[in-house]
Parts: sequence; C-alpha cells; structure tokens
Amino acid sequence: MAREKKVRKKKRWDRWRDKYRLVFMTDDTLEERFTFRLSRLNVFIALGTLTIVLIFLTSILIAFTPLREYIPGYTNVGLTRKLYVLQMKADSIERDLNRKESYIQNIRDIINGKDLTEDKPLPKDTSHRYSDIKLKRSVEDSLLRLEVENQSKYSLYKMESAETVAQKKASIGGVLFFSPLKGIVTNEFNPAQKHFGIDIVAKQNEAVKAVLDGTVIFSNWTLETGYVIAIQHTQNIISIYKHNSAILKKTGDVVKSGEPIAIVGETGELATGPHLHFELWYEGNPVNPKEFILF
Repeated sequence: MAREKKVRKKKRWDRWRDKYRLVFMTDDTLEERFTFRLSRLNVFIALGTLTIVLIFLTSILIAFTPLREYIPGYTNVGLTRKLYVLQMKADSIERDLNRKESYIQNIRDIINGKDLTEDKPLPKDTSHRYSDIKLKRSVEDSLLRLEVENQSKYSLYKMESAETVAQKKASIGGVLFFSPLKGIVTNEFNPAQKHFGIDIVAKQNEAVKAVLDGTVIFSNWTLETGYVIAIQHTQNIISIYKHNSAILKKTGDVVKSGEPIAIVGETGELATGPHLHFELWYEGNPVNPKEFILF
C-alpha cells in the first residue's frame, strides 16, 4: 500500500513537470510561427510571479501618487497641515478683530462721554485661601496702595507728571496740523470738568477740515453730540469733530490734510449754538489743541 501511495504521489508530481508544446500557426497555411515548451509548474510559477509584481507595482502607485485619495479611507497627506495653518490664521484674525472692535467701542465711549468699561469679568475673590498668611507691609507700600485705590479706575483723563506731559507735547510739537476751522474759541480745554477739547464758533455752513492725513474710524450720529466724525492719524493721534450739521465722510474713508469732512452745525443735546467741538488725543490722552494749532 505504501509503495502504491508513493507511486501515485510521484505520478502527480510528474504531471506538474510534464512538458507541453504551445504552438502558434497561421490559419491559412498552418505554418508554425512560435513554439513554446511549457509545463504546469512553469506556468504556475510565471503567473504567481506576475501576480506578485503587479501587487507590488499597484501598492507603490497608490502609496506615492494622488490616486490614493480616490480610495475610501485615504486622505490627502497635506490636508491636516493645511487645516492647522488655516485654524491658526482664523484664530489670529479673530483675535485681531476682537481688538479692533474693542478699540472702536472705546472710541465711541470717548465720543459719547461715557466711562470706559472692562469686557473681561472680574476674577473671583480667593482671598479666603490665604487668610492664614501674615505679611508685614511697609509704610511706603501702604501709601502706594492708598494712592492706587483712590485713583479713578475708569477716568478718561489720566493724570500724569509735568515731565511726562512735557515729553509728549514735545514729541508731537513737530507735527504740522491744519486748522479744522477758522473762528473764535468760546470754550477752552478743561479736562478737570471733562471738557476734553475746545469749542469754535464760525459762520453758518462753514466746512470743517481734517487736521492731518488719516483714516475715518467713526462717522455717525449720537444723541448728546449730534453728528460726530473721528479720524485716526499717525503717531497715535486721533482728532474728533462734534456737533456737525452734516458728515461728508464715512467710516473707513482715507482723508488728506485740509480736506473737508463735515459742516458746522448745532446738532446734539449738548449743543448751545452753531459751533465745532474739536478734540485732539495723543496716545489715549487728551491734549490742548490750541498748543499745536492756530485758530
């Protein structure tokens, strides 16, 4: 029996190695063109090798070409990086937009004579956590704390030393301002009474002109000061024109020095007659326009 099994197994193996002839002949003359000697084993090895090569080439084609994006489950390799860059840009734009909106809102509050308010909520009181800590404060520290506590937190006009004020005036003293209006000054600059500009009386329908080149950052109607226009200039200088009868520019317009921007009027509840209320701000602090401009 064992010998018969070996014989049968050998015959099966011999069948894989049996030679066959593959002949290509012409149909008309039966002339032989090509002849190949093949066996089952050779055909199997050739087909297996061809299959492996095709699988290898297909894998390379999918891995290193954009064709992989058409296969479900594969994504663009650079898509994640692009999304990250776009997200960073969006965050930067959002932060910049929030700063600009806060800046414009502060300008509006200044124009309307309101106190500046903080957008961020006040932190919670956590002093109870440190109630058992004992610290000795010096006399100088106590005086400093008292001075800071007594200062007006939301005051529009920040009291500064005479030296600081002199330095700021000198820094903008070389700027050549154009007179916004020719007229008579009837109300002087008095920050102690929250009058951060001067009042100029002029002829009816007189044109109000820009004092410097800049960009209009506010152009609208307010209840107290009527038609108001504010212009942002270089060197952190802002000029504000109130109580106009008409506004000739809109927010975002670029104006030149001496260009008409409004018409003198008496709009607003605080107006006492046709005049221009003109304010000049430098680095967030009001300055006396008469020290830099001849009216």
